Amino acid sequence: MDPAGALKERLGLPIRDMALLEQAIVHSSWLHEHPDAARGHNERLEFLGDAVVSLAVSEALYLRHGADDEGLLSARRAAIVSTPGLATLAERLDLGSFLLLGEGEAQRGGRVRPSLLASVFEAVVGAIYLDLGWDAVRDWMLKQADAEVTADLTVSLLKSPKSRLQEHTQRATGERPMYRIVDAVGPDHDKMFTIAVEVDGRLLGEGKGSSRRTAETRAAAAALEVLHAERLAARAARRPEADGSAALRGAAPSAEPRRGADAAAAAAATTAADAAGDAAGDVW
Repeated sequence: MDPAGALKERLGLPIRDMALLEQAIVHSSWLHEHPDAARGHNERLEFLGDAVVSLAVSEALYLRHGADDEGLLSARRAAIVSTPGLATLAERLDLGSFLLLGEGEAQRGGRVRPSLLASVFEAVVGAIYLDLGWDAVRDWMLKQADAEVTADLTVSLLKSPKSRLQEHTQRATGERPMYRIVDAVGPDHDKMFTIAVEVDGRLLGEGKGSSRRTAETRAAAAALEVLHAERLAARAARRPEADGSAALRGAAPSAEPRRGADAAAAAAATTAADAAGDAAGDVW
C-alpha cells in the first residue's frame, strides 16, 4: 500500500482527497528529488494546520479549564502546540514512517526529528481541515491530544525540563546550564546522542536520545531529579535541628530565654524558607 493509503487507515477518517493527504506527507527534500511525483510539498498545509491546531486546542482548553486565567491557559496551549508537544502527538500516530523524505534527509534522521514530526502533524491537520471541515478536524485533533488537554498540571510543570532547570539554576546561582555531547554513535540516519548537563562545573545529569534536543531534555530531567532529592535531604536535615531546639526551649524556658527565642526564630525561618521555596518556582 502507498504511504498516503496507509496513513488514511491509521487516521481512521473518511478521507476523500487522497492527493491532498499525500501532499501533507511530502517533504521539500523529497519533492526536489521527485519533482513530477506530487503536486507540491507540505509547507503550505503546515502553515494552515498551525492555525487550525492552535484554535482547536485554545477552544478545548477554554472549555475544559474554566478556572484558569489567560496566563495559565496560554501556558497549557504552549506546552501542547510547541515543537516537542506536536512531535509527541505525531509519534503516537507514527507519522515519521509515512513521511516522504529525500535520501539525504532520511539518512540524517529526519523521520525522528521533532521539528519535522511537528511539521508533518500540522500539515496533516491542514489537509484534514480542507477535506473534511472544521468539526471533523477539531474532534479528531482533540482525540489525539486528550491527555494533554485534560491534564491539570501546574504552570511550572507545563514547562519543558530544560526551561525548568534553567529557571531554577539562574534563580539559585545565577548560572545557566551547560550541555555538552559525551558520545554520538551510529550512522547519520540512526545516531544516538549522550548529553551531559553541568551547572557551574558540576555534573548534574546525563540523557540519551536520537537527537540532541531529546538527549538534552532527558539530561535536564535527570538533573531536576538530583536537585529535588538534594532539596528534600536539606529540608529533612534542618527540621530535626529546629525541632530539637524547640523541645529544649519548652523544657527550660526561664534558664535560657534568649536561646529559646533564637531557636524559635530559626524554626520559623526554616518553615518560611521551605514555604518560599515551594511557592517561588517549584520546578519539580
